[in-house]
Amino acid sequence: MKNLVFTQISISEIRDLFRQELETYFKANREPEQSSEPPEQFITIREAAKLLNLTVPTMYSKVSRGELPGVMKRSKRLYFSRVELIEYLRKGRRKSNAEIEAEADKYL
Repeated sequence: MKNLVFTQISISEIRDLFRQELETYFKANREPEQSSEPPEQFITIREAAKLLNLTVPTMYSKVSRGELPGVMKRSKRLYFSRVELIEYLRKGRRKSNAEIEAEADKYL
C-alpha cells in the first residue's frame, strides 16, 4: 500500500496539476496527425480524356509516345494521376501579353 500524504493545496493549484497531467497524457497518446491533403486520385483513360478534352485514341497515342505524365498500367488498364495531369495542363499555359511586358520591364 502506498503512503498517503496530506497537504494543503489551493483549488487553483489542484487545477494546474490536473491540467499538466492531462496535457502530458494526451501528448504521449496522441494519434499521428492526418495530412490535410486529400489522397491522390487515379482516373481511367476515359476520365483523363474528358479532363484533357481529347479523344481516347489520342490519349493512347500520347501515352505510347510518352507525352503524358502520371500513367500507370495495371493488367490491361491504364490509370492516370489526376494531380499530375492538372500540373501538365498548367505547364502548357501561355502568358498574356501583359505578363510578358511586365517580365520584360522587370528584367530591364
